[in-house]
Amino acid sequence: MKFNSLDFAKDTIQEGGNRVKKIKKKFDEKKPIISIITVVLNGEKYLEECFKSLHKQKYPNIEHIVIDGGSTDRSIEIIKANEKKIEYWCQKKDRGIYDAFNLGMQLCNGDYIGFLNSDDFYSDDAFIHLDNYIKKYPNKDFIFGAVKKHWGILHGYKPYKIKWSWGFYSSHSTGFFIKLNSAKMVGLYNLKYKYSSDYDYFYRMIVKHKLEGVGSRKDELFGNFRRGGFSSKVNFRDHFFEEINIRLDNKQNKLMVLLIVIYKFLKHFRKI
Repeated sequence: MKFNSLDFAKDTIQEGGNRVKKIKKKFDEKKPIISIITVVLNGEKYLEECFKSLHKQKYPNIEHIVIDGGSTDRSIEIIKANEKKIEYWCQKKDRGIYDAFNLGMQLCNGDYIGFLNSDDFYSDDAFIHLDNYIKKYPNKDFIFGAVKKHWGILHGYKPYKIKWSWGFYSSHSTGFFIKLNSAKMVGLYNLKYKYSSDYDYFYRMIVKHKLEGVGSRKDELFGNFRRGGFSSKVNFRDHFFEEINIRLDNKQNKLMVLLIVIYKFLKHFRKI
C-alpha cells in the first residue's frame, strides 16, 4: 500500500476543511510545514482541549488532518466548529486506530508528520522546541520529544534498547515527529497488529531501515499523554503476545526473543 493511493471519496460519510472549500493556506516558505494527524472516535470529552493545544502553537506552518471513525457523540460538531483551522477532515469508517493513522498519513503534504491523539494535548511551547530541534538536527529522520505520561516525564531516545525493550522512546502521540520522506520509506502501519502496530512501525524504522533520530531533554516538554486512551485499555496478555509476534515477524534473533519471553513471563506471570 502506497501513500496517496486511496480513493477518499469511497465510503466517506462527510468531509470538510480548507481543502474541500478550496481555501489555500499561506505558509512561511522559510520554515518546514508540520502535518498533524488527529484521529477520533467518540472523543467529545477532550477533543476541544486537544484542538486548542495545537491551534495556539506559536508556529506558522501547521497542516491539521482529522480522521473521525464514525463518532456518535458531539465530536463532529467540535470538528466543524474548528474547521477553519483544519486543512482536511473526514468521517469515515475505518478498521481501527492504525487504519485511521494510515488514512491521515496518506493525506499529509507537510515536511514532517506528527500525531496528536484526541485525548492528548501539546504543551504551550511544543512547536518552539520542535522548531529548535529541526534547525539543530536537519539531517535526522525523526524526533522524540519529552512527554508527560501518567507517573512522570518520559524523555530521550535510546535505540539500542529496542533489542529487548519497548521503553526506548517517549511517546507515539504528542512526542513523535518524522520527516514525510522518511515515513514513506517505512511505509504504513501494519493492520495485522491490533494493539501495538506502533512498535512494529518503530522496529522497521530503526532496525530495518536504520533511520536516525534524536530525543529532547526532560525539561523540553512537547505534550501530555492522558491515561485512559486506546493503549491504556489493552490488557497485558494481548500486548505481550503481539509484541513477541512483532519481533518474530521482523526476524529478530530467536534466542533473544526467547530470553525476552522467559524474562517477561517470570516478571509478569500473574498477568499472563
